[in-house]
Amino acid sequence: MQRPQLDPSVDDFAPTDEALTKYDELHLITYLRLLDAEKAHADWQEVAKVVLHIDPVQECERAKRAWESHLARARWMTEHGYRHLLESAAP
Repeated sequence: MQRPQLDPSVDDFAPTDEALTKYDELHLITYLRLLDAEKAHADWQEVAKVVLHIDPVQECERAKRAWESHLARARWMTEHGYRHLLESAAP
């Protein structure tokens, strides 16, 4: 497994694979931050700016797409992706 980074740059779209990807491994902390922000009812524009480093004023559509796709992937990780993490960590 690839070590997660604290604040990696993000693609415009998160993966949609049914398996864990290297991108997912790298962005685990990003996904957690997005889930925390959602739980706190944070404004998506602020989250896009702070977590994804996309300015929602300058690139509104891109910021919204990236936020939506990465949040969807974060949710997928809580429902399915974590199993892949456990399997990869098993001896």
